[in-house]
Amino acid sequence: MEITAGGLLEIRITPADVGKRVSVRRVESGTDGAPSFTDTVGVLTSWDQGVLTITRKSGEIVHISESSLVAGKIVPPAPARRRGPAASFEELARVGARAWQPLESESLGGWTLRAAGGFTRRANSVLPLGDPELPLDEALARVTAWYAERELPAYVQTATGAVGTQELLGAELERRGWVNEVSAQVRIAALAPVADVDGGASAAEVRLTRAPDEEWLARYGRVEDPEAARRVLVAGPSVWFATLPGRAIGRLVVDGRWAGFAAVEVDPQHRRAGLGTAVMAVLARRALEEGASAAWLQVEADNAGARALYDGLGFTAHHAYHHFRFRAEAAR
Repeated sequence: MEITAGGLLEIRITPADVGKRVSVRRVESGTDGAPSFTDTVGVLTSWDQGVLTITRKSGEIVHISESSLVAGKIVPPAPARRRGPAASFEELARVGARAWQPLESESLGGWTLRAAGGFTRRANSVLPLGDPELPLDEALARVTAWYAERELPAYVQTATGAVGTQELLGAELERRGWVNEVSAQVRIAALAPVADVDGGASAAEVRLTRAPDEEWLARYGRVEDPEAARRVLVAGPSVWFATLPGRAIGRLVVDGRWAGFAAVEVDPQHRRAGLGTAVMAVLARRALEEGASAAWLQVEADNAGARALYDGLGFTAHHAYHHFRFRAEAAR
């Protein structure tokens, strides 16, 4: 917080700072009547009618009364990473899109509308990496109509927490009644340490194929249309499927320097035995053979087991992404 020579806190932000990263402190009355202070850091996404809206790195949107502010300042972007590969948000977003491709897509300016018969939100949501070249309400009307024609819910995928992410768009979607149904982290790491992990005897049993078989799909689950799922899963620059018979699976997409890991699933009866680590180590070695040097993956915020696995392999958070779903009743 900014402190003057007299020791007082100051508010050094205005509505003109919308879109910038800020740190604010607000005062509230405690249960015993004594004042309490809360600090919030994030992107200032609106300042309207006496209320500030700030989107935190996690994607949480906080609304703060202007009258409760006691201090505020603009803060610089988070410092550059000092561990693991360097990566921009847009680079990772495009690599991620190539790794999980829809069955059909359509451009709307800098937005890409994606559909795959409902198989996963990633393949059935708008990827907004630019300007839709229309006023936002008109662009969203196009989006909802496009998905309605395919009998699919309308989703927009946004990101938070890195330079170039879409906090402003997420806040506008929330203001229009769109609901954030799921949030996840995109994590990155150096690839070689993942490949160097000792996968134990299980690693020797891991089978690699270019397409998922029935066992792989059954372990993955979440598949209502196997044919559509296969078409999405096999698409990508260089795709590999790992199967540890009867126990675990994983998917890998090698795209230039990047190795993308997904669908690492372990049978519940065999968890905490290092099988997920074994699968990832085998896939990482294959990625190294194909020239990759960096790794990325996505993990939902509430998946504690997966987060612990990836922590142990050196993955750290780069940014978060969110799927906002259109609610027809909110538009009425």
